[in-house]
Amino acid sequence: MSVDVRLPTLLRQYTDGTASISVEGGTIGEVFTAIVGQYPGLGGQLVDDSGALHKFVNVYVNDEDIRYLDSLATPVVAGDVVSILPAVAGG
Repeated sequence: MSVDVRLPTLLRQYTDGTASISVEGGTIGEVFTAIVGQYPGLGGQLVDDSGALHKFVNVYVNDEDIRYLDSLATPVVAGDVVSILPAVAGG
């Protein structure tokens, strides 16, 4: 099942400027594996060395924050929209 992954400008440097990617996967973890397979540079931007979601990355499935769902085990179905947004801090 194909899901649409939307990337912010900050992460597009790892995808040759691509703003939206369609990938196969049944969970967010599988979607991330597919994304990193196409764009290896994104791997370190999405998950930490232990394979857990980076704490400074927000991921939404159809506007629902996966931190309040099942994190990387959150299921996705065909037609879902996954948005990846790095947290921005300032002072």
